[in-house]
Amino acid sequence: MNAAILRHPVFLSIAALFAVIIAASTFAIVPETEQAVVLRLQNPVRTVNEYRPGEVFGRTGAGVIAKIPLLDRIVWVDKRVLNVEQDNQQVLSSDQLRLEVDAFARFRVVDPLRMVITAGTEARVTESLRPLLGNAIRNELGRQPFAVLLTRDREVVMNNIQAGLQRLASQYGVQIVDVRIKHADLPTGSPLDSTLQAMRTAREQQSATIRAQGQREAQIIRARADAEAARIYAEAFNKDASAYDFYRAMQSYRRTFGADGGPTEGNGATSIILSPGNSYLRQFGGRGQD
Repeated sequence: MNAAILRHPVFLSIAALFAVIIAASTFAIVPETEQAVVLRLQNPVRTVNEYRPGEVFGRTGAGVIAKIPLLDRIVWVDKRVLNVEQDNQQVLSSDQLRLEVDAFARFRVVDPLRMVITAGTEARVTESLRPLLGNAIRNELGRQPFAVLLTRDREVVMNNIQAGLQRLASQYGVQIVDVRIKHADLPTGSPLDSTLQAMRTAREQQSATIRAQGQREAQIIRARADAEAARIYAEAFNKDASAYDFYRAMQSYRRTFGADGGPTEGNGATSIILSPGNSYLRQFGGRGQD
């Protein structure tokens, strides 16, 4: 009788189903992309496949694990990089401009046990990081003018925000991988117009300052060049005074007769009437003659 019951198909089906339930409650498969925190009566006892920097895929501890049915519970923690976004964050910059900032941060859970103890789940970690990201953005941008977001110093601002967020997020066992500002816009209307006009005026003043500095430096360089040329001429002409007289006369002729862009801008239409013995034209009679 008992043997017949044990061989009955219904009994065998029930036994197989019971064995499957026991096996499912005893064993679990930890994938490569997940970390497992085993809780026994809500107390953490161990972690499986915990993230390690530089770990090799396939040698991370993932696979089949055993647990005590009805006593142990597994909390799954994603091993990949996760995102938290902060939209329409109101920020006041150091130059008293009210900005609307959209930003996001990427993070990874590197201490799943701490995360489970402090937050419980990934969703709660994300919700906890969102206001922390907003605080880090307000603290950093509150020390910076709006224009810094338009320059190469923007990367420094991002690094400062990331460092500030990391100090607050470490309590949840997470590592901040990156922080980026998607948009940092001024409110539309008169505040935006006033800011753009102020930025335009500042750039025009900067341009005028650079232009004035360039002109001053050009004048200094030109003056030094003229002084150097005069020195060289003086040294050369001191050796031959008649050569200096001849050179100066040739310059005067070029200027007077329009060959060097004189009064008629090089048209060659200048007319001068002088007597043949005029001293101004003596160089035409040959060098060294009066």
